[in-house]
Amino acid sequence: MAGRGRIRAADIALVRERSKIDEVIGEHLQLKRAGGGSLKGLCPFHDEKSPSFHVTPSRGLYHCFGCGVGGDVIRFVQEIDHLSFGEAVELLAGRTNVELHYEDDGGRPTGAPPREQAGQRARLVAANTAAAAFYAEQLGSPEAAPARQFLADRGFDRQVALDFSCGYAPGGWDTLTRHLRGKGFTQPELVTAGLAKESSRGTLIDRFHRRLVWPIRDITGDVIGFGARKLMDDDPGPKYLNTPETPLYKKSTVLYGVDRAKRDIARRHQAVVVEGYTDVMACHLAGVTTAVASCGTAFGAEHIGVLRRLLMDQDEFRGEVIYTFDGDAAGQNAAMKTFAEDQRFVGQTFVAVEPDGRDPCELRQAHGDAAVRDLVARRTPLIAFVLKTTLAGYDLDTVEGRVAALEKTVPLVAQIKDHALRPAYARQLAGMIGNTDEAEVLERVRRLTGDGQASQRPRAGTPKRSPDDIAVAVEREAVKTALQVPELAGPSFDAIPVEAYTDPDYAAVAAAVAGTGGAAATRVTGPAWLDEVAAHCTSESARAQLTALAVEPLRSSHEADAAYVGAVLARLEEMHTVRRVAALKGKLQRMNPVEAADEYMKAFSQLMALEQQAISLRQRAMGGLAK
Repeated sequence: MAGRGRIRAADIALVRERSKIDEVIGEHLQLKRAGGGSLKGLCPFHDEKSPSFHVTPSRGLYHCFGCGVGGDVIRFVQEIDHLSFGEAVELLAGRTNVELHYEDDGGRPTGAPPREQAGQRARLVAANTAAAAFYAEQLGSPEAAPARQFLADRGFDRQVALDFSCGYAPGGWDTLTRHLRGKGFTQPELVTAGLAKESSRGTLIDRFHRRLVWPIRDITGDVIGFGARKLMDDDPGPKYLNTPETPLYKKSTVLYGVDRAKRDIARRHQAVVVEGYTDVMACHLAGVTTAVASCGTAFGAEHIGVLRRLLMDQDEFRGEVIYTFDGDAAGQNAAMKTFAEDQRFVGQTFVAVEPDGRDPCELRQAHGDAAVRDLVARRTPLIAFVLKTTLAGYDLDTVEGRVAALEKTVPLVAQIKDHALRPAYARQLAGMIGNTDEAEVLERVRRLTGDGQASQRPRAGTPKRSPDDIAVAVEREAVKTALQVPELAGPSFDAIPVEAYTDPDYAAVAAAVAGTGGAAATRVTGPAWLDEVAAHCTSESARAQLTALAVEPLRSSHEADAAYVGAVLARLEEMHTVRRVAALKGKLQRMNPVEAADEYMKAFSQLMALEQQAISLRQRAMGGLAK
């Protein structure tokens, strides 16, 4: 924020309050209920099979128990969009209609920052958005007649072009550049955004000329780049030209149409992957509203990751991805390549191939919307398609052909991610090859995978938890109540001494809470309360756990109530009291009751009182946990 002041603290708090963390994060991944008022999904910051990314809307926090990232809604936007703190606040302020005020170190207003000093991402998005509007307007010009005809020939009228924000890049070396420079965008900004490039003479020229263009949006709906289709025979460029790699546009993760499709992908648990912009348009118009396409590159592992987060695809939740390929050799090769990549994907994967080789756009033109829907409905499991395609290259009427086919296809069955499917496909493969013993195919698959060996070994028994393990678990639950529901933990938590904690990190958290004035005294919750506790926490390792403790669901089967919180704190105090009882008993055993009669009787009376206190605390704990 150098050079333009800092954002007023009250405005930051308002942005944080108005930005619903589950909605912001929900634009990037599907969240499902996890109990205790928490939501969970697949982490967008690392690759994982089962969801360990938790969001707690009531406290405005998130934490991944897999890779350790966590924080509030501002921190999430910083991480996901690679922004500075100020840029993230400005982005969220724009979304929530919060007017930001800037001030110097002395708290004196400095006024709004100049446009040219806005964060880079905001400026690049603004430039792309202005370019999209310019291109859309140009589509109505006389020069754009070939572009309109291209769309019409594929069954897309003017309204469809408007709905998908199609546009036209006019001729002339710098038509767009001059337009955007007139709106205040600088030459470096246009180059960085991929909208213009420098000529050999050092002047700026438009990247796209005389082409039909589609704006490409990220998952949140921001325009981050363009795809441009060649229209003129004298255009020396490639058939399709895309925005180059920029701070916004990363082709390995960009999916055309994902902003439109994301909600239906999550709702229907299905994603349809097509090959081009017009195919996406045709699918959506035909009612297949889960269609997306890669942009300027093959569909790869990072694209799969984007879809997995939307599907929340995991072992216990089965979403499906349907690939549409052309029926020619190139389409078959694409299917084979996808199978190799797709072993990273833990969902059910299918292929939809039109018998005559038509893509969805061509199919819609020839046979209407219903034909596109039917194509998707008649999908074939990817592994079955791969096996059939592979076997087509062998003469299965000969012994030599069957042996060679078996050698080629058995490793494919062994690659199947779902272990339960391997035996079924091994038997199916034996039938497809013919004159082949099912048991032989199954044995070959088992040899490659090692299936059947590990399962025969007896599993080691699960060791019982030690008292120390139980104590640490209770201590963790106790500090979670102070961080998550200080209004319920209140005086009971504050009354428990730091010495009650055996784990040094949890003791440090309890001391930090006490340092703020106590849970009962706080008037803030969520990220603000966490910041306050962190400021008083002297242990770096304890401070690193604060977000996790604030997000991890309490072990209650329902959202925390006063009874459960009281029971947890009573259990912690009881365990501390039991340790005091044990220590006092040891002391009494070492004392001579005759020589130190007064001291002995005083200690004995204290022991009786502690034992009664432990019984009372145990009853309170059991009563609260039983509710």
